[in-house]
This record gives sequence, C-alpha cells and structure tokens, in this order.
Amino acid sequence: MGRAMSDEQRHIAAFLEMMAAEKGAAANTLDAYRRDLADYTAVLGRAGVAIAGARKADVSRYLQALSVAGLKPASRARRLSSVRQLYKFLEAEGAVRESPAEGIAAPGKARALPKTLSVDEVDRLIATAAQATEGLSGRDLVRAVRHHCLVEMLYATGMRVSELVSLPRSVLKGDPRLLTIRGKGGRERLVPLNSGARAALQRYLSLGTAPEDGVAPMIATRDLFPSRSEGGHLTRQRFAQDLKETALATGLDPERVSPHVLRHAFASHLLDRGADLRSVQSLLGHADISTTEIYTHVLEERLKRLVTEHHPLAKKVP
Repeated sequence: MGRAMSDEQRHIAAFLEMMAAEKGAAANTLDAYRRDLADYTAVLGRAGVAIAGARKADVSRYLQALSVAGLKPASRARRLSSVRQLYKFLEAEGAVRESPAEGIAAPGKARALPKTLSVDEVDRLIATAAQATEGLSGRDLVRAVRHHCLVEMLYATGMRVSELVSLPRSVLKGDPRLLTIRGKGGRERLVPLNSGARAALQRYLSLGTAPEDGVAPMIATRDLFPSRSEGGHLTRQRFAQDLKETALATGLDPERVSPHVLRHAFASHLLDRGADLRSVQSLLGHADISTTEIYTHVLEERLKRLVTEHHPLAKKVP
C-alpha cells in the first residue's frame, strides 16, 4: 500500500476520533461518516488525487459522479456534508490550507420547513390537557396529571421526546428551575422550566398527598415517569398517542400534532421573540449549528417584520 493511501487512512481516522471524542458522535453516525469518506477517497484515488491535494473541481466532479450514479439529492447532500466536515477538521489541523468543499452548493432540494403550531394552538393544547385532569380520581387522575405534566415540560424545554419520557428522578436534584438533560452522544445540557411546567411537575409529584386523589402516595422510583414497559418508563409511542387524543379534544387536526412538532414550536416561538440561533442550538441539544438552521425562515420573517414596522421608509404615506 502506497504512502498516499496511508495518509488517507490517517486523515479519516483522526477525523473520526475527533468526532467521537469532542462531538460525542454515536456509533451509527461514525459509521455513516466512514462509509461516505471511503467512497469519496475511492473516487479521488481513481483520478490519482489525494484528500489533501483535492481542489474544488475534484469535489464538484465527485458530486457529478454521484448524480450520474443515480443518488438522490438528499443522499448527495449528505455525502457533501461529510466531505465538508472532514476538510473543516483538516483545515483546523493545518493539513490543508483551505477546504476545497467551501462554496460548493449542496444538491438542489429545498429543505422542508419544520411543521409547527402557533402560540395560540399550543396554549389551547396545554389548557385542554390541564382541564382533562378535573373531576378524576385513582389511576385516571394519575394518567391525566402525568400527561399534562409531560405536555407542559415538552413545550417549556424543547426536549426530544425520548429524553423526556426517560428522565431519571435524579434530575429533580438541585435548582428546581433547571433540568440537566443527557442527550445524544451522552452530551449534557441545562434546560429551564417555566412556572407552568414547574407547577405541573409539582402536582404530578405530589399525587396521593390529598385524600380526594384516591391514589396511594407517589413512590420514588428510578424513572420520573415509570411504567410497566420494557424500558421501565413511559414509552414514546404511548405519549404520542395521548397527545393526538388531546389534539382532537382541542379541536386541532391530530395529524398536525406530535411530540416533535411541539419541539419545533418551542424553537420557532423562541426565535420569533428574539432568541439567537446559537442559544436555541444549545437548548435543543444540536451538536451542529447546521441542524438548527432549519429555523432560519423564522429569523427571516422576524427581520422582515422588523423593517416593515420600524423603518421610516416602510411606513405608508398618508
């Protein structure tokens, strides 16, 4: 095996090691990067080009080859993203002067805007979940109060549904206004709880302390939302189904409502009210800002509204 191939392997291995150690990339993510970069290296190799010696024309020819091979735009865009990440790393390491992937447009497929709900629709959804706890006792009360708590917490924090339902009871230690969430890749982040979410959580935790509850006091378990499922906690599927039933009771189309849609609503509503993209990235637990950039349309609309409402030349002449 020649020196060039040895260098290729070294570059990719160092990149994958960085992604695992610094970015907390999961095994599946690392495998995807490894496959993409092996394919890129093979195409360059057939043209006698090394990774560190590639130019923009080489990257463009690679994308063209993928197109000719019949790969869909989304797949080609993912390959380009892998190549970009590799060169970003090599540039930082001083292995290349500048990235040959810089400035190359991703294959043209408009990225679908995330589905979301208006502030009014979320308010109504939460109100319906709260109203559904009235006049109940026993297990029905526990399920209804738990569901209201979950809806409040999901919208207050923007957590992934898998993070929410699997919360350990240990997150209750410390400041009650903040939760420490362990997300993808084992990365931890702090998320705030608003007053509504704190009140709903406190009501859930205090179940059984009032005689009218008709239930035994809550037992301290490992999981915050325990159930008899295999994982020991409420399942994502159960919560999603309950949420759709709440949507129906609210008068919303259940097809428009899901835990992930509430996560999108959390991010969109924050940005619309002045939050910056980096802060939202941190709250959502995105490892890469490019993932959060699906919400840039919210920023664009906010800027348009800002100019329309405040720029003197945008005001209508009477």
